[in-house]
Amino acid sequence: MSKLKIYIASPFFNEYEVQCLERVEALLFGRGYQVFSPRLNEVRDEITSKDSVWSMETFMNDRRFIDWADVVVMLYHGCYSDSGTAWECGYAYGTHTPVVAVHVGREPGNGSNLMVHESAHANITLDELEDYDFEKMPSVRYSGVMF
Repeated sequence: MSKLKIYIASPFFNEYEVQCLERVEALLFGRGYQVFSPRLNEVRDEITSKDSVWSMETFMNDRRFIDWADVVVMLYHGCYSDSGTAWECGYAYGTHTPVVAVHVGREPGNGSNLMVHESAHANITLDELEDYDFEKMPSVRYSGVMF
């Protein structure tokens, strides 16, 4: 098993988002990386008291694992972006943890917010993730529609 630790930042609120996330989880686990995916580590079922407790536990757990990670892989759905995923990546950038933005937007010309792609160490597609070299961590600039 690789010692590389990867945090996956992604929304998982609809079927398409879950399908993309499941593909990335399987790929990264299959390559032998240590992976933390909030979808697979929800604390909701462990908390039986107030929602504010669940909320704080979720926040603290996710932050703890971003700090643990060597790299954050962000599933970025273009102009639709989950605010939690955006926060996770902003926090990673602020703590000097590289972010690999995987652009998975379904709509042609969906584009990218400049704050996302400029802060990412690499901007790749879901297919390119299969061969991305996390040991060498090549930087990849975004080239596409931006706003």
